[in-house]
Amino acid sequence: MSHVSSHPPHGQSPLHTVQVLGGGSAGSSTHVRSLAAGLVARGVRVTVCAPAETDRVYGFSSVGAHHVPVPRSSDPASVSALRAACADADLVHAHGLHAALRAMLALSGRSVPLVVTWHTRPEADGARVHVLRLLERRVARAAAVVLGTSSDLVDRARRRGARDARLAAVALAAPRPPADPVEPDRFRHKARAELGATDRALLIAVGSLDRHRGYHTLLDASRAWCRLDPVPLLVVAGEGPLRPVLQRRIEDEELPVRLVGRREDVTELLAAADLVLLPSRWESRPVLAHEALHARVPLVATAVGGVPEMVGDAAELVPYGNAKAIADAVVRLLADPARQEVLREKGVRQAATWPTEDETVAQVLSVYDEFTRFRPLI
Repeated sequence: MSHVSSHPPHGQSPLHTVQVLGGGSAGSSTHVRSLAAGLVARGVRVTVCAPAETDRVYGFSSVGAHHVPVPRSSDPASVSALRAACADADLVHAHGLHAALRAMLALSGRSVPLVVTWHTRPEADGARVHVLRLLERRVARAAAVVLGTSSDLVDRARRRGARDARLAAVALAAPRPPADPVEPDRFRHKARAELGATDRALLIAVGSLDRHRGYHTLLDASRAWCRLDPVPLLVVAGEGPLRPVLQRRIEDEELPVRLVGRREDVTELLAAADLVLLPSRWESRPVLAHEALHARVPLVATAVGGVPEMVGDAAELVPYGNAKAIADAVVRLLADPARQEVLREKGVRQAATWPTEDETVAQVLSVYDEFTRFRPLI
């Protein structure tokens, strides 16, 4: 992708963009940090409006952006704080539906371009489905352009009435290397021993324990590999509202599954795993798939959302909600080391096709240029 320069012509002020985050998922927050760093390096003034705790975790200020603490969407002070932060913005870029709704309100009566990135698809049930559709329609029609992180999100934005919707280049930073790359086997054995999988296959799933993650299906599938000898162990890293229900099922049905809570050493867990499982109802560009392919660990994932276009033929793809398909894929892979090696090699090649951080920043800058090229001289 060609390099796009943002350094202004003589007599023109630097482009000032305001990046707006809501609560900020890990994916969108990481993206905004990477984007802020790249934009600042190219001479753009960047303000990031996000809750204070998000800046503490992701460090927008540390890459040269100006951080304005803006409360979460439920706080009535958030729109007025946003309005003040956007007072001299040339362009506002909101990440996610709720951030975009607040940005729309903050820009009411002003002709500042609004760029919106949809990183994920909000989940809703019952009457809230209709409300969600209305909110998405408002945002899609108000935005100068909607960038979707997967093709189905681009299609969704078009269905909601977006005048311009495009596929976004989104880079995820390569996972940090293991703590001691000189002795990876020692760390692998240590992690497996800690989890109780020294002499059996270790399967890893990572993500919040929510309904849409598909963990009930994963527990159903785990029954099928109980017939293997030795029985593989499934370890699920993450926290969430389903934990008590899942734990009760594991105990009542005597399933070979451990819930280990939120972990800071996911890279080490993946390096210790034989297979990684991603059973979600929907994903755009899941961080877990990204890390699994980089770590050369075979992946079994549901063929939903942006997953197929992200992983190509470098993973075993199964239908959502199909416990038998997951179980069959796991049993088949564990019995076929040659197929595992094929997936490892394909994973490395597939990861090499993903956008780089430079390419992501260049695409975003070219979009900004379309909507800000006639900025007045100072």
